[in-house]
Amino acid sequence: MSLQDDIMRDTRVAMKGRDRLRVEALRMLTAALKNGEIEKGRSLTEDEELAILRRQLKQREDAAKAFSWADREQQARAEAAEAKIVRRYLPSPLSDEELEAIVEEAIRETGATSMRDMSTAMARATAHAGKRVEGKRLAALMRGRLQN
Repeated sequence: MSLQDDIMRDTRVAMKGRDRLRVEALRMLTAALKNGEIEKGRSLTEDEELAILRRQLKQREDAAKAFSWADREQQARAEAAEAKIVRRYLPSPLSDEELEAIVEEAIRETGATSMRDMSTAMARATAHAGKRVEGKRLAALMRGRLQN
């Protein structure tokens, strides 16, 4: 069952349960995924679906911060609640310790010693981490490790 199918099923359950916030958040996800399909002109792969969900999560988190800074706490709470709903559909992220271990293993396996070797080490680390880490977070840790 695809991510879109899970979201559609959960939308129906939320509608029956009259959970307005959840219905709105899930509809927003459905629209984002449909727009992604329209852009690509085909069905999305799992990686593409996850990228869209990560983008939606970041938007919700950024909006919650902005509302909080503007002393609009009700809107900030609503955005944070939507972010929590989006997070449910993403794989659990790796802890810092797990990620550091993956980076060390990738460096050891590839024999990387400097920034010139970063692309091969990143490819190996990405293969080990799978879908549980954002590329920016992995790249920052790898860069920090190879620059030392």
